Order: sequence, then structure tokens, then C-alpha cells
Amino acid sequence: MKLILAIVSNDDSQNVTTLLTKENYSVTRLATTGGFLKAGNTTIIVGTEDERVDHVIELIGQESKKRTEVVPSSASYDLGRFASFPVEVEVGGATIFVLDIEQFLKL
Repeated sequence: MKLILAIVSNDDSQNVTTLLTKENYSVTRLATTGGFLKAGNTTIIVGTEDERVDHVIELIGQESKKRTEVVPSSASYDLGRFASFPVEVEVGGATIFVLDIEQFLKL
């Protein structure tokens, strides 16, 4: 048994959840915030049999596409002055963790 934690963009989370549910996976969604962009993410939790892990990862990948986005950034100059300028960063995609589960109970 495996526990899959997938951190995806809020923009992709509904499509990922819908596809996993359509494929008969039980899904739990948690609202999370990323550390770098301070933007909202969704952590999706899926428990599944070992042989189905690759299928879950494939489904998540289908709906979690990377894209570039321009975000404001600030740089510090001497004398305490700050300047804000746009920076292009890659967002989206998915960060996936697969954990071994010793026991699974559904009460």
C-alpha cells in the first residue's frame, strides 16, 4: 500500500481531482501555500495499491502542466532603497511524494 502526496497548483487541482475520482481513486484535498511564491497550492492525498502508483502519477501529470508566469520581485539596494521588477518564473506541474504505508484502515 502506498500514500501519494501531490502538490499541484490551485489552477490545476480541480482537473486533477476530477480525473482521479473518475478513475475510482479516493482523493483528499488540502489547501496549502508554497514557500517560494507564497501562492496557493493544493495538496492531493491518494492511497492506493503498489501496482497502481504509476497510473496515479500519470493521471496527475496529464492535468498538471508547467507554465511561465511573470511575478513581481524586489531587490534591495544600498541606503535602504528597494526596487520592484518583474521576474519570469516557472509555475505549475506537480511535486509528488510516494510513501510506504504499513497499515490502512477505513472505519
